[in-house]
Amino acid sequence: MKLQPIGHVESPLTDRSAAPKQADEGAPEALLVFAPEYARAMRELRPGQEVLVLTWLDRADRSVLAVHPRSDPARPETGVFSTRSPDRPNPIGLHHVRITAVDGLGVRVAHLEAVDGTPIVDVKPVLGTER
Repeated sequence: MKLQPIGHVESPLTDRSAAPKQADEGAPEALLVFAPEYARAMRELRPGQEVLVLTWLDRADRSVLAVHPRSDPARPETGVFSTRSPDRPNPIGLHHVRITAVDGLGVRVAHLEAVDGTPIVDVKPVLGTER
């Protein structure tokens, strides 16, 4: 299996430990920067559109199989497949965002909790939200 990054995230979030755990917990606007060879693939992306951004959480610990949800030791240990933990065997991030602007190879999105430099592996439309 081969996974090819299509771009990367530019974000004011630089420290994983300080990043919000979910988008609705204060995640900032961020820029999705696509590699030039994917310009044709992004040409229908528009402001106002909701998309799912799949990222490769490159700073994750791939050996982790169970965690205390939200890093709270008072919560029972839970298998990572039942959590949103970034630490997992295949650290794929899933982010539901709204596009606020498109400029060349850059797509600005609202409320993205991914840290600066995170590789982007795919973008898909959220179906049923077209206005």
